[in-house]
Amino acid sequence: MGIGKQIRMQRLFAHPSGRFCSVAVDHLISYGPGMPEGLRRVGHTLQEVVAARPDAVTMHKGIVTSLWGPYAGVVPLILQTALAKVDGEPTGMLANAEDAVRLGADAVATARFLRGHTEIERLVTVADLVRQAAAYDMPVIFHVYPRKLDGEPRVSFDPDDLAWAVRCAVEVGADVVKAPYCGDPLAQAQIVADCPVPLVAAGGPQTRTLEAALQMMGDAVKAGMRGATIGRNIWGVAAIKAATLAFKAVIHDGASPQEAMRQAGL
Repeated sequence: MGIGKQIRMQRLFAHPSGRFCSVAVDHLISYGPGMPEGLRRVGHTLQEVVAARPDAVTMHKGIVTSLWGPYAGVVPLILQTALAKVDGEPTGMLANAEDAVRLGADAVATARFLRGHTEIERLVTVADLVRQAAAYDMPVIFHVYPRKLDGEPRVSFDPDDLAWAVRCAVEVGADVVKAPYCGDPLAQAQIVADCPVPLVAAGGPQTRTLEAALQMMGDAVKAGMRGATIGRNIWGVAAIKAATLAFKAVIHDGASPQEAMRQAGL
């Protein structure tokens, strides 16, 4: 690992726990009419998130250039490059590694939904991004989601599917892999043990309660995952700053969901 990548990775995993608690506001492509409040009022969402000092925030470049100025250097930035949907339609790229360098990001992220006739093409485009990023010592975070295709395409939480998807992300050269938590602590621990790079949990889907989301993240960390990137379970609640603080308490301090919520004033 070059010194530039080492510096950037250490910024992302700077907490003494060695874990990573980040927030993503890069979900817009997943929504049509009826955009969630937390995405519609993204300026307010960023203000609340940054006030809680997560380890990083992930967003697309248009939000970076239009809204990130007041927070530049306050919280590490991860630039999302991908436009991807679970339905299998073509995946697009809005940015690249050069954009990440120009915008001052500490990592570049990309997302893919795998399984189906498009998966080879999708993995090749991630490998291309890894190659581009290597020229700048820029870490690549691969948000990988295996799909179930028996009926309406949907994300699979099956441990075997997740183990396969995580291995795909490792094979293309990702520096950090983000994948769903399978829900089985023993199976998840095996997936973690077989992954040679940091494996962090995806924060969705949105749970019925914040307590349930915190419990899921606590279970993921206990299974060995190096933290999480949370989206809708933070910007989808009314108290965004407090929710971010609660996730930090669970991920970094090992607090129970109830204790984390109490500490956050919820």
